[in-house]
Amino acid sequence: MVLARGTSGDPGTWLWALGAIALYALISFGLEYRRRRRRGADEPAKEALHELKDRENPQDPKHYLLSRVVMFAGGAAVGLVALATSGVARPVLVVLTALVAVSVWAYYDHRTQDRAARRG
Repeated sequence: MVLARGTSGDPGTWLWALGAIALYALISFGLEYRRRRRRGADEPAKEALHELKDRENPQDPKHYLLSRVVMFAGGAAVGLVALATSGVARPVLVVLTALVAVSVWAYYDHRTQDRAARRG
């Protein structure tokens, strides 16, 4: 009897996904820390960590949807690079593409969240 499996049994797949989430959190924290420090916060690291955990001004539905489109486009780009390359170049190009994709996603979320904070 053969059972259908939704994902591969390779734990490396989960590590890649967790790495992308951790990278997003790290970039978001860095951007928020920089913003808080420039504005003269007493404890910018603590405030940035709180903001990362519990956003004060959530995105409106339009920006939320665009954020997810950016996220999925980045994932698609990483997948296409993985499919189009082979050998030693594959992991290098996949990592570089993932770094760029997650950085763009975090920066977009930071910028739209910052605009919402100024309006609200």
